[in-house]
Amino acid sequence: MRWKGQRRSDNVQDRRGATRGMALGGAGFVIVLLIGLLMGADPRQLLQQLEGTGLSVEQPPPAGTPAAGEPTEFVSVILGSTEDVWHAQFRQMGTVYEEPQVVVFSHQIQSACGMAGSAVGPFYCPRDRQVYLDLDFFRALDERLGAPGDFAQAYVIAHEVGHHVQTLLGISQQVHEMQGRVSEAEYNQLSVRLELQADFFAGVWAHHSQEALDWLEPGDVEEGLTAASAIGDDRLQQRSQGYVVPDAFTHGTSEQRVRWFRLGLETGDVSRGDTFAASRL
Repeated sequence: MRWKGQRRSDNVQDRRGATRGMALGGAGFVIVLLIGLLMGADPRQLLQQLEGTGLSVEQPPPAGTPAAGEPTEFVSVILGSTEDVWHAQFRQMGTVYEEPQVVVFSHQIQSACGMAGSAVGPFYCPRDRQVYLDLDFFRALDERLGAPGDFAQAYVIAHEVGHHVQTLLGISQQVHEMQGRVSEAEYNQLSVRLELQADFFAGVWAHHSQEALDWLEPGDVEEGLTAASAIGDDRLQQRSQGYVVPDAFTHGTSEQRVRWFRLGLETGDVSRGDTFAASRL
């Protein structure tokens, strides 16, 4: 991606280096990340389970502390592009887009959804409308999951911003309100549809950002599709336990994630992304 020199968002908080106490790092992060995803864990539930464990807590930096360094510069540029795209899309829908914050952290952080460790992976917290990102996930995406490249990383960020879009549109709340009202398997299916829609929204961002910036290079699209495939429930389950349990899927298969991301990428049409009405996922 030709991302350097593009507009940077001011909505990135760099909280790395503010960790106290014990930290989960390196191999432990990857192992717990995979296990959590494979077992169909809801990130919010994982956050609640981590509360009170005595692991390290991120302390907020002094007000006005800027994000620094190329990794956070990349995050800022991608976030800035998502802001431009979604402001335009929301205007077309006759409403206003509210920009999320992205919090970059190391090891452990306190969010409005609870205490989160690197094991949870990138996540969006609807309570504070912030995306949380440990940059070590990108290394795991490359080295452990076989999905390298800057556009693969951009896809991850755009996916989490997609959850913010769902929150603003009231979609996430409708799904979460069904928890406890339907069976676990049925709720898992709703979760899959929610995640696939976030993949679709990531594709919508990619479509319109490319139209505006012409910043994709040969191989970039393949990087994004590879990343979508790498974190499919079936592939992660097979990798971890050697077999697949479809009823435990919460994010969708590799094929589904690729297909919905590709649909958003090719069409850029938000109206095509109603995964809840789709007869075929």
